[in-house]
Amino acid sequence: MNQSYETRSGELYAKKRSTLKEGYIVRYADDFKVLCRDWKTAQKWYHAVRLFLKDRLKLDLSPEKSQIVNLRKRESEFLGFTIRANKKGNKRVAHTGIKAKNRRKIKEEAKARIQKLKASPTAQNALLFNSFVLGIHNYFKWATHVNLEFSRLAYELRAFMFNRLKQVGKYEHPENPPPTYKKFYGRGCRTFKLANVYPYPIADVKTSNTMCFSQNLTPFTAEGREQIHRKLRPDIQRELVKLMESDLPNRSVEYRDNRMSRYSMKMGKCEITGVHLFAKDVHCHHYVPLHLGGSDKFSNLRILHKEVHRLIHSTLNETIDVLRSKTASPSLWFS
Repeated sequence: MNQSYETRSGELYAKKRSTLKEGYIVRYADDFKVLCRDWKTAQKWYHAVRLFLKDRLKLDLSPEKSQIVNLRKRESEFLGFTIRANKKGNKRVAHTGIKAKNRRKIKEEAKARIQKLKASPTAQNALLFNSFVLGIHNYFKWATHVNLEFSRLAYELRAFMFNRLKQVGKYEHPENPPPTYKKFYGRGCRTFKLANVYPYPIADVKTSNTMCFSQNLTPFTAEGREQIHRKLRPDIQRELVKLMESDLPNRSVEYRDNRMSRYSMKMGKCEITGVHLFAKDVHCHHYVPLHLGGSDKFSNLRILHKEVHRLIHSTLNETIDVLRSKTASPSLWFS
């Protein structure tokens, strides 16, 4: 079927009249799903994949994990998500949620972090709790029923959380939360205020639709690899999670909050070079130094690449020359 067609509908019509097996493959690492329209086609795909893996790669399918599932009658699992094809009007739509095993793990981890907050209600522990919440929200936000799943989870944790944090924090609606909080969460959910940090509400998450997705984004073709390279940039939420986990024992809560807020506002870009920054490369510079009367306020901080920051504070000519050559060629920063 390498023939070219004038229209997409003509191509689909020709394929339907052929003996090809229609299927849509979704893969991550060694885990994959093949979605088909009917049971007969699914049977063909199952045996074709099994024989290919056995004959070509000398691999066997796991009988427990590899099976044909009718998504109209029961759900299937993939990468921690559940998938089911439910009726909506005259058609079927995919409804996705969180696997029961993953929900239990999230609940256990949340309880452990709440216990840690009770024992030591410090700003660092509150930020670590926030990194945990933002991380699970960022992973599961693609599920269609993510709000329902996390609302139930928050309800199950509400009494546990309230009874353990009521003595060390103030339970309230955030009055003046930092910009990072306002960027990802609303002020409608009540939460505790611990060491001037508001823990992120577990229930406050909504589905994020995957936009501008293209089948051409693939590492198996030169064009696909080029597109991936052009789109490659840090995921802001993922990098914020890593920034929250940074150990900054000698910095104020104001500095930590404004550092993350500045990174978020600048969309993860260095404020001098405009290069996208991963968390490991982020340095936060005081525009007016602290010893000259500067503060940790948002307006006095700048997000920079670590090499640019070193260049600003360097005094030796040899060091300056080396750093200038690096900043002149940003690709050297990631080598």
